[in-house]
Amino acid sequence: MKVEQPSDPPLNSCVDQLVVPGDTVLDLSTMSNQTIKLGEGLRQDSDKISVMKAGKLRLSKPNKYWVESSHKRNFLVDIKGPTLAFLPVLAFEGGTRRNIPKFEVGTLLYVRVVKANNSMNPELSCTDASGKAAEFGPLKDGYMFETSTGLARMLLSSPTCPVLEALGKKLSFEIAIGLNGRVWVNASSPATTVILSNAIMKSEFLSGTQQRIMVEKLMQKLQ
Repeated sequence: MKVEQPSDPPLNSCVDQLVVPGDTVLDLSTMSNQTIKLGEGLRQDSDKISVMKAGKLRLSKPNKYWVESSHKRNFLVDIKGPTLAFLPVLAFEGGTRRNIPKFEVGTLLYVRVVKANNSMNPELSCTDASGKAAEFGPLKDGYMFETSTGLARMLLSSPTCPVLEALGKKLSFEIAIGLNGRVWVNASSPATTVILSNAIMKSEFLSGTQQRIMVEKLMQKLQ
């Protein structure tokens, strides 16, 4: 295809950035008098150049663009953001190219965001700042539910919020809380897991005293 453009193509702003299917990387209606070659992973839809597979947009000068597949180097993760995030296969404690973790579609992961800006998809890691796994990684068993980000921040506050403090005095459980509003709980029985989930979801608009009273009432149902 042949189009015209006054200077460097807008596509350059996406070069070496992670792109995913459906992303539009170029608007041909804004261009003129330039020949552009499209390689693997890109296609033309009317005046738009869109992405067909996940990976990094590459440029072979002067004018050939393609998507270099990231399937062997990154996991794509839904973090409830405007775009998918990517988790490098080496972003695990002791991660090597010969020791790549295997995850099924739908695997729940506890991760941290290490890079995020407007020009690229967020980058994740399953290690802490020192490179240790800490609590990060796949969350097995248990139950995940979604809350507001406001409630998530309350649950992560210090000192421990009243509902978690009250539940911790009565029950033994594991919990992972994401700032994106996703909460995972794991307990010894389904009934206990239900109690925990209900207590947390009902606590958002209650005072500290009300949260403790609510937990006491829920505990009575568990007995």
